[in-house]
Amino acid sequence: MRAIVRDQFGSPDVLSLGEVEPPTIEAGGSLVRVHAASVNPYDWHMLTGTPYLARMAAGLRRPKSRLLGSDFAGIVEAAGEDVGHVKPGDEVFGTTSGAFAEYAAARKSVVRKPANVSFEEAAAFGIAGVTALQALRDKGQIQAGQRVLINGASGGVGTFAVQIAKALGAEVTCVCSTRNVELVTSLGADHVIDYTQEDFTKNGRRYDLMLDIPGNRPWSECQRVLEEKATYVLVGGPKRNRWVASFGEAAKRRVVSLPGSRKVVAPFLAKSGREPLTVLAELAEAGKLTPVVERTYSLSETPEALRYMGTGHARGKLVITV
Repeated sequence: MRAIVRDQFGSPDVLSLGEVEPPTIEAGGSLVRVHAASVNPYDWHMLTGTPYLARMAAGLRRPKSRLLGSDFAGIVEAAGEDVGHVKPGDEVFGTTSGAFAEYAAARKSVVRKPANVSFEEAAAFGIAGVTALQALRDKGQIQAGQRVLINGASGGVGTFAVQIAKALGAEVTCVCSTRNVELVTSLGADHVIDYTQEDFTKNGRRYDLMLDIPGNRPWSECQRVLEEKATYVLVGGPKRNRWVASFGEAAKRRVVSLPGSRKVVAPFLAKSGREPLTVLAELAEAGKLTPVVERTYSLSETPEALRYMGTGHARGKLVITV
């Protein structure tokens, strides 16, 4: 099968389109003919081997796997005997490893695709959608009527977070740049703050929950916008440290926040599985959640997609069609 391969850590220049053996189905797994995949920061970490902490999973000197890609959507070709949640012919989406390929092996993190969602849209759910859902629902304990602030609302996680927060009944305020104000407003945000025109940490407004995706403001400023019993969830953060990236900043924020009454969740890492993917599918089927896809690329153009994502300026998700 055709797949994006690499033999060393590095920039997108180390990637190429090659021929590899199709994956084998493990016990409890299924084989999916991939129609689309999407790009995530996680894939960038696996590609570059940075932060170096990532090499505990990716390989110390060389990559453990030649393949890349996590999010996928496609059609089940074959399923193991003990697989009951999907069957051959089902249109599905989920997360796995080696999704930038014509076929991918999936296990538990795969569910049926809603009929009103295209393969390209379904491939965008994966890591970003699950991250937004678990950050708001599980870690943020979001409640209907709460005032929620989403910093970094126009990216992959952010565009999902805006819609999920609205679906769960929150009053949502978003922070983004001028070029993304219209996009975020169209997703249902109640208020949008253009950070090039206004400093959201100095306008006197306070929130019950803050989802901080870029982590680009210090804790001393973030706590000014939080109610006394508010929750702060840090999804990303500055990546200046090549050893631990944003994990050092996350640990620092937890420590400095200890004397206060605000709950700080940092670092936050999502955990994929059938349950969160099913929730995303149900929201999409109900018309409450629509993935934002800025650009699509062919499989051979995957290096260009990763290169663009690495700039940090992508809106919504970047999707690979296979």
